[in-house]
Amino acid sequence: MIGLIVSLVTQAIVPRSLGPKSYGDFSYLTAVFSQVVGFFDMGTSLGFYTKISQRQKESGLVSFYVAFSLIVSAIIVLLVVLSQITSFASTLWPDQSIFFVYLAAIWAILTWYLQTIGNLGDAYGVTVPIEKVRIVQRIMGLLLVWALFSYDYLDLTMLFVCNFITIIFLIVATLWIIDNNVDSSGHDWLLSKKEIRSYTTEFYQYSRPLFTYMLVATTVGVLDRWLLQIFSGSVEQGFYGLSSQIGGVCFLFVNSMLYLILREFSIAYAEKDLAQMASLFRRYIPIFYGIVSFFSCFIVVQAESVAYIFGGVEFRDAGLAIAIMAFFQIHQTYGVLSGAVYMASGQTALYSRIGIASTLIGIPIGYFLLAPTPNMGLHAGAAGLAIKMVIVQAVGVNVHLYFNCRFLKLNFWRYVGHQVVSVLFFLFLSALATVAVNKALAFVQSVIVKLVVAGILYTCMVVVLLYFLPIVLGLRRKEILSMTQLVLKKIGR
Repeated sequence: MIGLIVSLVTQAIVPRSLGPKSYGDFSYLTAVFSQVVGFFDMGTSLGFYTKISQRQKESGLVSFYVAFSLIVSAIIVLLVVLSQITSFASTLWPDQSIFFVYLAAIWAILTWYLQTIGNLGDAYGVTVPIEKVRIVQRIMGLLLVWALFSYDYLDLTMLFVCNFITIIFLIVATLWIIDNNVDSSGHDWLLSKKEIRSYTTEFYQYSRPLFTYMLVATTVGVLDRWLLQIFSGSVEQGFYGLSSQIGGVCFLFVNSMLYLILREFSIAYAEKDLAQMASLFRRYIPIFYGIVSFFSCFIVVQAESVAYIFGGVEFRDAGLAIAIMAFFQIHQTYGVLSGAVYMASGQTALYSRIGIASTLIGIPIGYFLLAPTPNMGLHAGAAGLAIKMVIVQAVGVNVHLYFNCRFLKLNFWRYVGHQVVSVLFFLFLSALATVAVNKALAFVQSVIVKLVVAGILYTCMVVVLLYFLPIVLGLRRKEILSMTQLVLKKIGR
């Protein structure tokens, strides 16, 4: 909840301060290097998390992955240097300063380190103290951004600096927590040649099926943002970046729970307990899908107001992209959590084949939506890329879901039906609340007031109706009552 509040406030500051062009440059460069880091990662971070969750006392795994991460980081920086030397940088990053290209590369590498170290803490079971420090980090980051904004110092350079400060702080704090809570006595952190060969073979076998998929996904992901930059420019990049960030806020809660669920899947699979994996799948995925749908559907209906509140007048044309990307975040819930089953069970080959097929389908769709009219396209800009992402995500997610349901012996059509029913349920209530508030408060000029009142009414309607239709969250009424009693008991204490 704190992360949600901080993210909302930060998103209301940064785009306004930078403007669509600079914000678009930040979004474009960080997105490209996130894709590049993701390619070199090739699923090894999830493999590392899965393996360390199953073999927590094996310090050699940690040593090997630290060395691997440093090598990957050096390769990425070297590639940027080579692009600058060969003048290829202007082609890869049109209209971008090489200084910001380097900053974006460092940002992506540090973010990768932070995610991996956080996963290590989750695997060792020290999630609670890490999350407490994460709260401090988020508040610290917000205060830094607010201070710079207040004194009119918040430009693209200072935004990167703020990110570096907060990321490095959390990396150091997380390592300190792990060191103080995990017994590392007797661990030999140096690896023999035999151990290096053994771990290299193990990770190679785990990631080899993902190599082609990551190559295709990275190429297409970079191509999408490059085409948007070439055909529509940095302003549309800013619109798309804002829509992605606002949609990502809806996904914060699920994202924070992902690796804990992956840990449970990994442990259950290590014990060959498919019934437990199926139970976890049934229990958590519909709930998380419903939670994300609750937030996202409200954003879909209030997209224009959200664009104005978070971006100001300059982002008024971002409303359509924001509404579309909200649907992307909804399906990403199934994609990420369903993908956790593949990673935990080592079915990376099947995961890769499905991912490659759905990604390749998106290439002609993306070009058609982004290219100018003379080039046989719709020139739809940020909204066009958002549409492409939703289509590809929906197809890929449900194919992944189908094979997961076969693996865990679950009813596939039940989950498809749940996807549709949940979204229609929340969209209807959100639209109803919005219409009611707009009519009742027609004399009020403040967009924020109307949004807040509509959000409160929408939430109350959802809470009441969920008691009668708990299936929207994949629950039974007695489970909702039990959860409510537990929460009230905690509050009472």
